[in-house]
Amino acid sequence: MRITKIATVFQLSFLPRMFPVNCYFVEEENELTLIDAAFPYSTKAIINAAKTIGKPITNIIITHAHDDHVGALDSLKNLLPDVQVSISSRDALLLSGDSSLLQHEPNSPIRGGVPKKIKTRPDLLLQEGDRIGSLEVIYSPGHTPGSISLLDVRNRSLIAGDAFQTRGGIAVSGKLKPMFPFPALATWDKLTALNSAKKLRGLKPNVLAVGHGKMLEQPIHYMDQAIGEAELKLQHS
Repeated sequence: MRITKIATVFQLSFLPRMFPVNCYFVEEENELTLIDAAFPYSTKAIINAAKTIGKPITNIIITHAHDDHVGALDSLKNLLPDVQVSISSRDALLLSGDSSLLQHEPNSPIRGGVPKKIKTRPDLLLQEGDRIGSLEVIYSPGHTPGSISLLDVRNRSLIAGDAFQTRGGIAVSGKLKPMFPFPALATWDKLTALNSAKKLRGLKPNVLAVGHGKMLEQPIHYMDQAIGEAELKLQHS
């Protein structure tokens, strides 16, 4: 595991050279919020990283319910029974193993590794604009129907889940990058993902932190590039 810090955000990257899967700590004054839960074997490394930082984990927020973002959730909850687990109300269904579509949603199958054996049930179902500590919930569907991003209002660091990737080149979810195609192959609806990417770009983040790849500082230019490529691809598909 590799740990990188920018501003209030600690990136914990598992298999960083092969198949990077990231989760994040956002540091508050007296506590830590964990965003996503990586692989099942990631538990010990996550706990040890918190001990190194020297603050307790009080919240776990899941950006979306894919296996590589919830792997250690059950074991973390067992070790930290008082921690508050949060996810969007929509992806709470995916977390429970229900991959059916709602009536109003685009008729595209939900892709990627939808959890089948997660026992933890969320304590809090999140909606657009909710706040947990310094983090504001931004609804950013597309990769999954209920994907969310988190904006640190203190410094405009944006933890965007798989709405973007930086591994294999900057890309909007759904735009295939041959060097790392997996986020695109696991994307539910490309047009919805593109609209969410535009929304996130409009927040003018100072840091972009994603599920797969390195964090970017001053990422607007790169986000514009990714959005332009995704628009062009959709126009010709």
